Amino acid sequence: MKTILYVPLDDRPANLDDVIMQGKSAGIHVLTPPASALRNRLDAEKTVSGTTLLGTSSPTYGNTAAIREFILRHAASVDGFIISTDMLAYGGLIGSRQLRKNGSGSYPDYDASTTALLDVIRLVKKSYPHKPVYVMDTIMRLATTALVDGLSSAAYAESRSFMIQPRKAFTAFEDILAGYNLAPDESAYGDTTQFNKEQYYNTRRHKFKTNHYILDQLARSGYIDFLAVGVDDANIQGVQINEIRWIEGRINAWLGGISGQNPDRAIILPDADGLGHALMARMAQQLHHCRDKTSYSVHYFGPHGSTITSPYEYMDVHQNVLRHVDIIGGELVSGPAAVEIIAITAGDQAASAISRIAANGTNQVPTVVIDFVGQGPADTAVAEALLDSEYTGRLLGYSAWNTPGNKIGIALGMGQARYAFLVTETRHTALRKAVNAHGSLLFKRFLKDYYYKKIAIADIRTYSRSTSPYTNIAAAADQNMLLFNTSADYEHLQTLLREAMQKHTATLAGKNAFRIGTPEASCNVRQICGDSWSMSEYDDAELEFDNPDFTWGRAFEITLSPSVKLH
Repeated sequence: MKTILYVPLDDRPANLDDVIMQGKSAGIHVLTPPASALRNRLDAEKTVSGTTLLGTSSPTYGNTAAIREFILRHAASVDGFIISTDMLAYGGLIGSRQLRKNGSGSYPDYDASTTALLDVIRLVKKSYPHKPVYVMDTIMRLATTALVDGLSSAAYAESRSFMIQPRKAFTAFEDILAGYNLAPDESAYGDTTQFNKEQYYNTRRHKFKTNHYILDQLARSGYIDFLAVGVDDANIQGVQINEIRWIEGRINAWLGGISGQNPDRAIILPDADGLGHALMARMAQQLHHCRDKTSYSVHYFGPHGSTITSPYEYMDVHQNVLRHVDIIGGELVSGPAAVEIIAITAGDQAASAISRIAANGTNQVPTVVIDFVGQGPADTAVAEALLDSEYTGRLLGYSAWNTPGNKIGIALGMGQARYAFLVTETRHTALRKAVNAHGSLLFKRFLKDYYYKKIAIADIRTYSRSTSPYTNIAAAADQNMLLFNTSADYEHLQTLLREAMQKHTATLAGKNAFRIGTPEASCNVRQICGDSWSMSEYDDAELEFDNPDFTWGRAFEITLSPSVKLH
C-alpha cells in the first residue's frame, strides 16, 4: 500500500476525516500530523455581564513548527506529499485570516518566519525529487472569521459587504497591495465599525505575498509538481479580483498556462474545502500508474452550469467543473467518457437524472452525482429520489455539501480516486478493504449532507438558540454552542445529535440505495476489469453512539464516521 503524507487545510472532517477515508477507498494510506498539531478551534473564552455577551477570545491555531518537523521526519518513508500552505505557514485556514496590526516587509523578504516554513517544500523536493509534491494554497476570502479573535457575526457580515464592493483594476503586484481600498473611480472607501479594515488589509497583503512566494520561489522553480489555488468565499467583483487575475497571469507567464490555467502544473478556481479531495484523487491517478487522463462527460439535469454562478464564487458552475476535472487529472470530453458526471441543477429534473443513473448502472458506466439544487445541504426531492434507486449505492462519488466548488471537489475527488483504484487493483484483500471504505464514505455523504444538514440540524439550532443565557447572541447561539450555551445544555445538544443520527442511520440503511442487511441488498462496485464489473453487496452499517459530535462546538459542522461493510 502506498503512503501519502497529507497536511490538511484544517481539522474539520471535510478536510481531514473524509480525505483519509477517500484515500482508503483508493488503497492509499494517508499519514497526517498528530491531532494536537492540526487542532483549530473558534474562540474558547468569553466576557459577559449578566445576560449580555460582551466578547470572545482565545482561538486555537495549528502548530506550524510541529507540522514542519513532521514533514521532514516522515519524508523518507512516504510515497508523495499533499501539503496545505495555509496549515504549514499559518496554522490553518482561520489562522491565515488572523488580523494583523502591522504590515509585513517587502517581497520576497516580507516575513522570514513564514518563508522558512514554506521552504520545507523546497527541502522535500530537493531531497526526494522523484516523489510527487502537490500543494494547495488559497486566496484569502472576502469576510473575516466570525467568533475568532473576538470578531463577531456582525463583523463577518460587514466585512463581506465591504470587501465585495468593486475595486479599481490593477495589474502590477505592488499596485494591488496599495490599492485595496480604492473604488473604480479612485475614491477611497470609508471606515468600518465592526472590524479594523486596515488590519484586514495588512492580513490580505501578507497572504498575497505568500501566494506570490509559492508561485515564484517554489512552483516556478520546480519544487511543486502541481499547485491548486482555491479562492475561498469569492464573488465576481471585490477585493479579490485583482489578486485572482494576477495569479492567472503568473500561471501563464511562469508555468506555461493558457487563460490562467495549466492542467499539468497549476489551476486556480473557487473552492477550499474540496481541494484535499481533488488532490488526493490526482495522487491516486499517479500512484496507480494510470498513464492516460480519465475522460469525463457532464450532463446537466436542469439549467446548464454555464448559466449558474453562485454569489460565493467568481466562476460559473460549468467552468468550475472543468477546472476541477483538470485538478483530479481528468479530461472533460463532449462524447462518451470513462466516467459520467450527473449534475442536478433543478429539483423537478430529479426523476430524469435517476433514469440516467439507472441506465448507467445497467450499462456499467461509472457515475458521479452532484446536487446543485440544495443551497448548502442536500435538496429533499433530489436526495429522496436518489435514495429510492438501488443504483445510487454504486456511485463512485456524490456530494451536496456547501458551495458549488466544495460539492464538485468532494464528489469528483471521491470518483476519480476510486476509479483509479478499481481499474488497476487485483489483490483480494485490498479490494475488500477499499470497497468497505468507499461504501462508508458514500453512506456518510447522504447521512451528513441530507439527514444532518437538511433535517437534524434544525432541532439543534432551535434548542441552542432557545436556551442560550445571553440575550444579545441568542439568535446565533448555535455558531459557538460551547460558549453560548450552558454546559448542561451543550451535553443535551450532544444527546439530541447522537439520538437523531442513530435514527437516521437506520433509516438510511433501509433505503433502496443500500437495503443493508436484507436479502435484496444493493451493491457497490468492487473491481473493474475492462468491460466487466465485480460487485459487493451491502451487509452492515453502524454508527457508534458517541461518534457524532460538534467538531468546532458549532451546529454547522459535525464529526460523523459511520462504518459500512460489504461482502
